[in-house]
Amino acid sequence: MATTNLNTTQGLLSGIGNIYASNQAAGASTDIANALLAQGQQAAEMTQFRPVGITSRFGTSGFQFDDKGRLIGAGYQVAPDVAAMREALLAQAGQAVGGAAQAQPLQQAALVGGTGLFNLGQQYVAESPEAARQRYISQQQALLAPGREQQLAQLTNQQQQQGRLGLAVGGTQAGYTPGGAGLMATNPQMAAYYNAIAQQDAQLAAQAQQAAIQQAQAGQGLMTGGLGVAGGGYGLQTQALAPFTTALTGATTAEALGQAPLTLGSTLGQQQASAGAQAGQFLTGGAKSAAEYQAQAAKAQAGATAGLVDPIAQLISGLLT
Repeated sequence: MATTNLNTTQGLLSGIGNIYASNQAAGASTDIANALLAQGQQAAEMTQFRPVGITSRFGTSGFQFDDKGRLIGAGYQVAPDVAAMREALLAQAGQAVGGAAQAQPLQQAALVGGTGLFNLGQQYVAESPEAARQRYISQQQALLAPGREQQLAQLTNQQQQQGRLGLAVGGTQAGYTPGGAGLMATNPQMAAYYNAIAQQDAQLAAQAQQAAIQQAQAGQGLMTGGLGVAGGGYGLQTQALAPFTTALTGATTAEALGQAPLTLGSTLGQQQASAGAQAGQFLTGGAKSAAEYQAQAAKAQAGATAGLVDPIAQLISGLLT
């Protein structure tokens, strides 16, 4: 009977020791978990983006946060004199838009005129050099034809009145080559007349070559001029927009000066968050290392607590024997 009670007592003490050791280990784990959670929350707060409101000569920036510290709004206010410059420049830009619209008809007219010049130049260049020479000779001979006819009529009338019409001299039986035909007799005045015409035609042929070259050069010049006129039309639009672009650029610059504090404040907030993130990493890493040591200590403590039960059980066993 005493042996049975002893075994029962030893079992109870052993169970009590195990339960106590388990409670100790569970309590230590809970403490470690709570500590890690607190450290994580602290690290998260350190990495939170917190921009800084800044005031400069050109403007002021501001940020709005909710009750949990989260960013919910941001804005900036341009300095009054800078804002006045911005508005004045924007007004000039608006006026310049109207001026640019007035340049559009001129641009269209320049485009039409330039196209016409270019097409005309193409026609000049499209004609072949040979066709240009023949056309030149035909035109010049047509101009000379009335004068030549009048000169021939006067020469014929003069010779008829003097009784020399039909007179021909200078003929030969021998030619310039052996067996060749001799030279024909001719009227000296008539010969001089036709020789003069032949000389004029030879000069026209020489001039025709130069005329063909000049025509090609003229066509090239017209095409180049047409492109220049059309390009100048587009340049008119660009020049007309220059006042608008200048005024708008100035207004944008003034606005950027006032916006600079917002950008600077955001940059400082990002730098702060970056530094906080690095610090949070060190904090979290240290907390994890400490938690490992705490877990080992709690495990050792629980084992030691459980080990105390055996001597107590043996002592009680000796008393009950």
